Amino acid sequence: MNTSTNRVAVVGAGMVGLSTAWFLQERGVEVTVYDRSGVAAGSSWGNAGWLTPGISTPLPEPAVLKYGIRAALSPASPVYVPPSLDRRLLRFLARFTRNSTMTRWRRAMDALVPINRLALESFDLLTEGGVDASTHATESFIAAYRSEDERGALLAEIEHIARAGQQVDYELLDGDRARALQPLLSEQVTAGIRLRGQRYLDPGAFAAALGEAVESRGAALDLRAVTAVHDLPRGVQLSHPGEETSGPYDAVVVATGTWLTDLVAPFGVRALVQAGRGYSFSVPVAEEMRGPVYFPTQRVACTPLGDRLRVAGMMEFRSPDAPLDRRRIEAIVAAARPLLRGIDLDDRRDEWVGSRPCTADGLPLIGYTRSPRVLAAGGHGMWGVTLGPATGRLLAQTITEGEPAAALAPFDPLR
Repeated sequence: MNTSTNRVAVVGAGMVGLSTAWFLQERGVEVTVYDRSGVAAGSSWGNAGWLTPGISTPLPEPAVLKYGIRAALSPASPVYVPPSLDRRLLRFLARFTRNSTMTRWRRAMDALVPINRLALESFDLLTEGGVDASTHATESFIAAYRSEDERGALLAEIEHIARAGQQVDYELLDGDRARALQPLLSEQVTAGIRLRGQRYLDPGAFAAALGEAVESRGAALDLRAVTAVHDLPRGVQLSHPGEETSGPYDAVVVATGTWLTDLVAPFGVRALVQAGRGYSFSVPVAEEMRGPVYFPTQRVACTPLGDRLRVAGMMEFRSPDAPLDRRRIEAIVAAARPLLRGIDLDDRRDEWVGSRPCTADGLPLIGYTRSPRVLAAGGHGMWGVTLGPATGRLLAQTITEGEPAAALAPFDPLR
């Protein structure tokens, strides 16, 4: 262990920040967690809750370009970019578009494979170590389509994932077989892919249990916002509203999601982190679904959460502080309604919008900044829950051993 790192501040109490705190505690480090809103108040709460390292892929991909500008400007589009003169957003979109090629996608996929391999094992370490929550294995994780032609896009992606060294166990389904496995699918579903070896969870409940475990092991949870990070000769100091300060700490991990670069830009991090907002709601079901369902063409995900079904989807590039856009909820309902049966999509609760932190190259920012005492942990896009524990595990190793974990090399925040 790096004996000079005994006290660490973690800024952000989502899945990434809490996992980092937990794994640091495993290595004997004293931790304080800061979050202005509390545990899992951001994108960790309302997302689909999938643990799917088999298909955790870079967000910039050639398929994104197929939508075209006209489609992206429509509020009903699965990928929505509201008209804007925001220079920062336009700069991000230009970089995102440049990375949406097959060559760059393959390069990014190669980078994700090593951390994807650690994803499920890292969740097991948390639950075996006392986190009072569970993940759910399922053999009925189904991607459903109206036609075999639509299915071809994911099959091609699975082939590319395999070439990168990550195998995906799957089975092709016709409509009848898909409905036998998942009776809530409508007759409009004529083709599917059954993915094996994946899991799901209730992300809000899991993050809450993880937060309780971190606090029970001695961490302080400080509900003050952090407005700046200062690397001083005596240690890292944090600024809070009202000219309050805290510290010093031997190191700080900034895991604030979409707001990541606000705190780490002074330490040489120039990569843009943009809010890719997702929407969700829940509806009642007569009997619990047998596993998650994904409608890739519509970009809609359905996850069983007890007697309710969480329906999530959309990618909306706009300010994280913008209010919920009801048109986006209505777009999810319109896309899902023909493909499901026996579900009242009008009996909605928990309507929610959250900001996934996206980078232009589809790879997270994890590791040291220019300061050896200030680290970044964010930009996971849609995979912050799936990869949160693996990220925390690798960061704890990096901090306590004083040398970056090999699997984090492609995610250098200074790239």
